[in-house]
Amino acid sequence: MNSILICDDEPIIRKSLKSLLEEHGFQEIIEGSDGEEAVSLAFSRFPDIAVLDISMPRKDGISAAAEIRKRLKIPIIFLTACHDPHVVQRAVKAGIAAFLTKPVRPQELWPAIELAFAHNEEIERLKEQVDDLKESLEARKIIEKAKGMLMKNHSLGEAEAFRRMQKLAMDKRKSLRQIAEAILLTEQ
Repeated sequence: MNSILICDDEPIIRKSLKSLLEEHGFQEIIEGSDGEEAVSLAFSRFPDIAVLDISMPRKDGISAAAEIRKRLKIPIIFLTACHDPHVVQRAVKAGIAAFLTKPVRPQELWPAIELAFAHNEEIERLKEQVDDLKESLEARKIIEKAKGMLMKNHSLGEAEAFRRMQKLAMDKRKSLRQIAEAILLTEQ
């Protein structure tokens, strides 16, 4: 971990956080005082993680976090003095990884940062798996459609149609999906 963005409209909170973060080895601590600045700094400095106050001027932390998470897949921790369930729901929808209550106690900060990184990695891994599964399902649909077309147009059984597609894929050094797409184009 090299850089962290901290945004809070209270200078004393930023100073306290900065001191704690320096003790934990962060090399670059980027400071901001409102939600607009949080978004601007995130997009210009690309921090590894962000700690945002929920209640800030110009743009609240939740709106800033939602905007940041659309483009940067960094973990975000919220600082709050309030415990409103509606705020918590909005924060979860914005993609935050952890909550810290003000004043931040040193023994809570580091575990929250580690948890935020772990949570973020898990979410990104799951998103990749979902994308892979969607791609695999789409390929399977195309292959099944092409196989059905071969069966119909050439009076083949299912196994024989699939074997032909496999052989073509091996002979032409193409994926089964590429062969299926070609069959769909030529057999129509």
